[in-house]
Amino acid sequence: MLGWAVTFLVVALIAAVLGFGGIAGTAIEIAKIIFFVAIALFLISAVIGLMRGRGPTVR
Repeated sequence: MLGWAVTFLVVALIAAVLGFGGIAGTAIEIAKIIFFVAIALFLISAVIGLMRGRGPTVR
């Protein structure tokens, strides 16, 4: 998911250099949304992983 955020960031930078302000603004907003969603999903996954923990191993 972070790969998509980086892709949109690169598209935004290229569009800004070429003078396409509207496309650059839209791409950077999409990149920010995807980045924050990825961070939120990572944090949720980390908290659930910590809560589950490891049970005792039975031999």
